[in-house]
Amino acid sequence: YCVEFKTESLSHHCALENRPYARWMQYLREGHTVCVACQPPAMNSDTHRCSGDGHNADGGKILHWEAVGNSQCKGTWKKIRQLEHCSCPLVHSFIFT
Repeated sequence: YCVEFKTESLSHHCALENRPYARWMQYLREGHTVCVACQPPAMNSDTHRCSGDGHNADGGKILHWEAVGNSQCKGTWKKIRQLEHCSCPLVHSFIFT
């Protein structure tokens, strides 16, 4: 499954990232909608959920995220909705880890 979030805030460290494998962090923006897929091995085998997916969180709850590979690139987002069948666009799509 996938979860759509609206990015509420992010640290300035995301825009400073210039390592080739992590340049995607430069494109994160406040107010953008991002889509995050929950796939194995991040998925818990008992609950079939990914940690941090906002399960049971209403749309007003602020949730925290951190980018893999740069712990200084972090921020907050609000859950918009969960999609059972992922249809994430190629840009602004991520995977839970």
